[in-house]
Amino acid sequence: MSILPRSASQSLLLCWKHVQPAASLPSCSLGRRRQRWETGTELLGFTCGTLRPSTGFRSQSWQRRLVGLRSGPGGRRLSFSATAIVNSAPSAVQPYLRLMRLDKPIGTWLLYLPCTWSIGLAAEPGCLPDLAMLTLFGTGAVLMRGAGCTINDMWDKDFDKKVSRTVSRPIAAGQVSQFHALVFLGGQLTAALGVLLCFNNYSIILGAASLSLVVTYPLMKRITYWPQLVLGLAFNWGALLGWSAVMGSCDWSVCLPLYFSGVMWTLIYDTIYAHQDKVDDILVGVRSTALRFQEWTKPWLSTFSVAMLAGLTLTGINAQQTLPYYVAVSAVAVHLAHQIYTVNISKPEDCWKKFASNRSLGLLLFLGIVTGNLWKKRIDNTLENAQSEK
Repeated sequence: MSILPRSASQSLLLCWKHVQPAASLPSCSLGRRRQRWETGTELLGFTCGTLRPSTGFRSQSWQRRLVGLRSGPGGRRLSFSATAIVNSAPSAVQPYLRLMRLDKPIGTWLLYLPCTWSIGLAAEPGCLPDLAMLTLFGTGAVLMRGAGCTINDMWDKDFDKKVSRTVSRPIAAGQVSQFHALVFLGGQLTAALGVLLCFNNYSIILGAASLSLVVTYPLMKRITYWPQLVLGLAFNWGALLGWSAVMGSCDWSVCLPLYFSGVMWTLIYDTIYAHQDKVDDILVGVRSTALRFQEWTKPWLSTFSVAMLAGLTLTGINAQQTLPYYVAVSAVAVHLAHQIYTVNISKPEDCWKKFASNRSLGLLLFLGIVTGNLWKKRIDNTLENAQSEK
């Protein structure tokens, strides 16, 4: 005997037959509060004994409440990805968010991660990195990456119109004018300056010095096959700035090899990235390391990887890092070897996949720095106990 009122049972049966004509309605047991039936890619749920004859079958909001599905318009499951968040913003705001590349946060991660390495290395032995510093640098990374992308798109408007992957960028597509982009750039740089002013004077001067690299990078692809090198110099400035923000100045024996390693890392991932556009780059007349290296890309990337690992090893020695750090560096070596060995430089989708995987590499190294720093305290305590016993 059904515990649903007759009219409610009929409504549910009619709805089920409409969705799945060949199916028969299962019986509802009193001991079970919820059943789910899979209908293609959607889930249909109900709670027994809760329907009222007057309510019938309430589709989206009813299902969300009873089954816990988070659905958007049309019954689609909501996504909390960066792209979905940008798409849900007001239509007038979306072009500016895309101009900042907020829908593609991988670039922000790659700018932010060298900052985290430096902040982690500067932490006191046995201590976690300064959370306030990590937050400030995270905010700064979003703003400066957005400013850099805005500058790049302002310089490259005519080029972007000729490349299939970039033709829909807001300035190239006419969604944002050059004047409005310039005003927006001023707002981003002003906000970034506000973040920079939270640091000590040494760091303020050091941070301001990176602006010339940010502005000139987009020009490099017109005059040299090594724009990725200039990008590396700009993107890894946080390896210097993070330490100085914590300590008040740079320990160059630690910061320089870390910075060098970051530059080598950028040459690796951005060369892979540049292989996506090499056909279009030839047509529009811009240059890149992908075009410079061509079939010799993997040997070049292997050389950069060896240089990066050597720099990280020297950084660890000078920073008196411990075993977990070197384990992480070894894992980074494996990750790089896998990237280089398996990347198919003739497939843009595979180049993107390998490029995006570098976020995991950077987080892995950060984890090694943090655990290696915590390990220092353990070693110090062991030495102190041994000396006290004597």
